[in-house]
Amino acid sequence: MAEHRQAKNFNFSPDAEFTQGGHPEVHQGRIGVLLINLGTPDATDYWSMRRYLKEFLSDRRVIETNRIVWWFILNLIILTKRPFSSGEIYKSIWNEERDESPLRTITRSQSEAIAAAFSGDERIIVDWGMRYGTPSIKSRIEALSAQGCDRILLFPLYPQYAAATSATACDKAFDALRDMRWQPAIRVVPPYFEDPGYISALGEGLRDGLAALDWEPEIVIASFHGLPVAYFEKGDPYHCHCAKTTRLLRELLGWDDQKLRMTFQSRFGKAEWLRPYTDKTIEALARSGVKNLAVITPGFSADCVETLEEIALENADIFKENGGENFAAIPCLNDSEAGICALTAIIRQELMGWI
Repeated sequence: MAEHRQAKNFNFSPDAEFTQGGHPEVHQGRIGVLLINLGTPDATDYWSMRRYLKEFLSDRRVIETNRIVWWFILNLIILTKRPFSSGEIYKSIWNEERDESPLRTITRSQSEAIAAAFSGDERIIVDWGMRYGTPSIKSRIEALSAQGCDRILLFPLYPQYAAATSATACDKAFDALRDMRWQPAIRVVPPYFEDPGYISALGEGLRDGLAALDWEPEIVIASFHGLPVAYFEKGDPYHCHCAKTTRLLRELLGWDDQKLRMTFQSRFGKAEWLRPYTDKTIEALARSGVKNLAVITPGFSADCVETLEEIALENADIFKENGGENFAAIPCLNDSEAGICALTAIIRQELMGWI
């Protein structure tokens, strides 16, 4: 894809004579870094939204229920109505200048910034892909391999591990490898929920966000994406990772658990999800007399529909409708200097022995 960073095509074939004798020319010796984010629809129209939602909601890592029952619910109910409402939500935060979602814009920018940090080493190619939608993980692994990457570091951009995010990203990568005759060696960046650089970047981003306000929040909420309780009970470590990120951030800031509170957003369906719920907490705080509130979203590496619409618009309305006055959604780390430094440091650590 033209928007991805192009690098020189190296030929490190160890036996040029054999290659000239009929074997296809082989390019090798380079190292790929593939940033992976959740995904995005290509447009906000009905069919684009339907394709995206079908891929997302058909993932068995995301929906762990009876497949036959879910097929009917998904195809006969959800995919007939939800593309319309989801399309309207995406329209409210769409990047009109580039005609794409902010998540795609930011993930591309993160990739370019990290590539610039490694520009002194021509062995390394940095690329990005999406678990759902385009550019696909498969297409980017193939592109990296074609450019001579016989070693690839997969970087799921989820600080806290969940099977429905980190694991399914790896599943898709491994599916791509299954179709390759010459598979590259693969490493996967582990969850970085307690990485000192990440925690420091969160603190810096929060301080900068609060400094830009002309008022001071009484409480700051750290809102993470929700997860069904049933997944937690099956052994998913996500809740524990979120709790540790929050605790480490409190310690860095010198705050207690009343000043910085952990909640969970974006629940779906009728099942019990991790509590406390973000929207219900915000409503209760407003009704209790809290007038000034800020929300950070440490589980998201880039601003997306869950942060820009659900938090910054929907939950801001909930707060103000119930008596609150000042509400701020603090931006994610995105492509900030602190955020890129944290991601780059993690990548350098995980590439040890390869570079």
